[in-house]
Amino acid sequence: TQLNVSRGEFVKNHFRDKILSNLVPIMLDMDKPFPELKDRFLYFFVKLSRKDTKVKEKYALIEMPPNLPRFLVLPETNDLKFIILAEDIIRYCLDDIFYVFTYDNLEAYSIQLTRDAELDIDKNINEKFIEDLKSSLEKRKKGKPMRLLYDSAMPLNMLTVLVNKLKLEAESLIPGNRYHKFGDFISFPNVGGKELEYAPNVPLKVHDLHRTQSVFAKIAQKDYLVNLPYQSYDYIILFLREAAIDPKVTDIQITLYRLAENSKVINALINAAKNGKNVSVLLELKARFDEQANIFWTSKLMEEGVKVNYGLTDYKVHSKICLVKRIEKDKPVYYANLATGNFNEKTAGLYCDHSIFTAKKEITNDLVKLFDALSKRTVTKGFKHLIVSPLESRSKLVNFINREIRNAKAGKIAYILLKVNSLADEGIIAKLYEASNAGVKIQLIIRGICCLVPGVKGFSENITAISIIDKFLEHARIYIFSNNGKNDMYLSSADLMSRNFEHRVEVGFPVLDPDVKQEIQDIIDLQLQDNTKARQINALNNNKYHKNRLTKKTRAQVDIYNYLKNKHQ
Repeated sequence: TQLNVSRGEFVKNHFRDKILSNLVPIMLDMDKPFPELKDRFLYFFVKLSRKDTKVKEKYALIEMPPNLPRFLVLPETNDLKFIILAEDIIRYCLDDIFYVFTYDNLEAYSIQLTRDAELDIDKNINEKFIEDLKSSLEKRKKGKPMRLLYDSAMPLNMLTVLVNKLKLEAESLIPGNRYHKFGDFISFPNVGGKELEYAPNVPLKVHDLHRTQSVFAKIAQKDYLVNLPYQSYDYIILFLREAAIDPKVTDIQITLYRLAENSKVINALINAAKNGKNVSVLLELKARFDEQANIFWTSKLMEEGVKVNYGLTDYKVHSKICLVKRIEKDKPVYYANLATGNFNEKTAGLYCDHSIFTAKKEITNDLVKLFDALSKRTVTKGFKHLIVSPLESRSKLVNFINREIRNAKAGKIAYILLKVNSLADEGIIAKLYEASNAGVKIQLIIRGICCLVPGVKGFSENITAISIIDKFLEHARIYIFSNNGKNDMYLSSADLMSRNFEHRVEVGFPVLDPDVKQEIQDIIDLQLQDNTKARQINALNNNKYHKNRLTKKTRAQVDIYNYLKNKHQ
């Protein structure tokens, strides 16, 4: 690390005042077992040597404290601004760490170990499941080393020492750059002024739901759509809050997968239970890397009298559904919220999702049936309107695609649009190829993994695919099938991966309200027009930006916000 005298002194002083006391290097004895490296933690592997080769070199490990600020802004010089990473500060100050030794050559390279995260637990969901899960989570911390990410500048002799001590195979080695854990760069300091930052988007209101006296009274009249993160998540909380205090509400059922740290959803459900409502929560304890948090919430809910279902033995419950039972004129009436994203107000500020309120019996009758099955820790089929995994979603989607194929061959309107995070299921991909060859026009918006190859003449020439990566995470799942111009539209919790069809309880639901349907279609149209942040997915896999110099600049996420702002003001 190259620093001039003044900046070097500044860095040294900062290191001694703020960092040194947090570092406790482990001196390695090559004749003893290697220390247990923590999963996904950043370490420095250090070699201490002397130019006098008669002195045997030593090795050490330094754990990078996770709470250590990653960036330090250095004093400005001649209007030039400098930022140094914590790793480079530590490298620059290695002599302060190892001052008790007489070595004159110190080398430090970053490494990060990933351990096997699979949980060794009995699949049976029973009274001992939580204790077994807690035990397995402890074992995960010492899971089998699966992958070592290392600085590719590390000398071969140092890497060999690591590989031998960690007992790694060659395929487990991942050469990387000097810096790892790029997620921290979301907190990169702004040294260039506010004009470099995005102006904060104030969450927008939903017309007619804003400041309404009763959410249920509005939903009884028509469906309502909340487009996250553009519109406020408070409407979902208000829905639960009203259910908690409404004397006509008797039951609340909900499936939860990932929750915010200080969850308003949980608070509303607890308050409902305290107010005498029958509150049933299916909290998926097997949500990957959220197991510990969900164990905590399970205990909290049970303490407050909420009935908690731990999930199903063979399937993860990934659906995002809530059903409220209300007694009106001595008869049960149901109100529902169904979404493409979790009941999580934190991620709702970052993820693009759709959440629908409805009282339509086509939806609520199916939800009553589904929740009845889930309460018995089982899965079922025979839903009239919902697309539910694991027993029906594949066959229903294949039937929808087959209908488009028949319509194309008959000269009718035939079109499919799929927006998902991932498209990887071989069966669905094969069916889409078949549809393309039959003349069905197919448009895909795939944020992440796309195993389908679009635009290949004679094979997939009727398929186009884009990926939009912008300041918010595109997370919604939308399926549209032309049905000869009727445009059947579904929202879903499911991506198009085998696990979503076969190993999870997922729920897709039709968009029945024409106003809601049109609003989602308008949003999709803006995404298809994006020529700023959209990339084209093609056979070359070069993912070039989807630009069109002949049209005005279109950035979907900005334009969607403005569209909703103008529509709902």
